[in-house]
Amino acid sequence: MPQFRVVTDPDDPAVAPFRAIKERDLVGREGLFIAEGETVLRAFVRDAPERVVSLLIDPKRRDKLEDVFAGVPEEVPVHFADQTVLDAIAGFHLHRGVLAVGRKPTPVSAADILARLPERAVVLVLCGIANHDNIGGIYRNAAAFGADAVVLDADCCDPLYRKAIRVSVGAALSVPTARFDRGEDIADLLARTGFEALALSPSASEILAQLKPAPRTAVLLGAEGPGLSPEIMARARTVGIPMANGFDSLNVATTSGIVLHHLRFAEV
Repeated sequence: MPQFRVVTDPDDPAVAPFRAIKERDLVGREGLFIAEGETVLRAFVRDAPERVVSLLIDPKRRDKLEDVFAGVPEEVPVHFADQTVLDAIAGFHLHRGVLAVGRKPTPVSAADILARLPERAVVLVLCGIANHDNIGGIYRNAAAFGADAVVLDADCCDPLYRKAIRVSVGAALSVPTARFDRGEDIADLLARTGFEALALSPSASEILAQLKPAPRTAVLLGAEGPGLSPEIMARARTVGIPMANGFDSLNVATTSGIVLHHLRFAEV
């Protein structure tokens, strides 16, 4: 079992990593991240217990989390703080009553992760997606439909930002992730590693429901509004999702779910 201790002073140095969470969200945590809520904690301890650094818990939730504590490494401290102390540490009312500090994994390059995937694989390639809700929703869909990896360009926001983790219900902690270097030729790397680039476009003549995916497929998703660059679109296979009443676009996270569902269950 981990190390249990009670915190009564918000200025206790042992809980410094949990202090002023919203302000620290803006400046970063030097290789660490904050995970929030019971569902996320359960996913974190299940999928990556070796990366759990410490926990801060409302003692009213202790009994419900005993099975989770059993999966936490012995050297990890679990701090219990009553609601008023918890709120003072966090800097806002923490109604979920569950926080964890985690260690980010070692960064992986896009080339490395794509090269080592199996002969049949589906990856999501995200370009310029800076909204944490969308990132979290995409990771949730990636986990639900068994995407083999998510690869982000240099302009995407951090999937291990607290809100993104929460929206992903912890999937951002377990789905294999890599980044392209700024300026790296995304289309070229996908081609060299045997991935067919698939891009969604309202002007595409091919319909997603009729698509027969390649053994290795990379689904390219861009930010809402600007979308994917013309250069990337010109080197991708474009498909469309028919919509009613002349509507021509969907939220990017919703799009990822529809496409992954089709790829997951399409006959290859």
